Amino acid sequence: MGKRLMLLLALGCWMCLVAQQKPSKVPAYQGVIKRVQPNGDTVCVRLHGDECQHWMTLSDGKTLVKENKNGYICYAKKKKNGVIVATCKKVKNKK
Repeated sequence: MGKRLMLLLALGCWMCLVAQQKPSKVPAYQGVIKRVQPNGDTVCVRLHGDECQHWMTLSDGKTLVKENKNGYICYAKKKKNGVIVATCKKVKNKK
């Protein structure tokens, strides 16, 4: 009984230590990638950030966000309170 109790105690301590570790932040892919809009159009974007905070930009540096309602990538605007939201203008590649 004593060995079993010690094993359970050691296992419990190990689980507590593992649960407290934070995951490492992985940076976004550095190159340009193509994203497909719901209507089939493709948009070339650059990713920024990591798994906790991320955003997209065009080659000209304009910030983009994905609209949750329809899934389109749209131009972003900053509200007065600092929150970045999607505009109604969908992104299209320049021809």
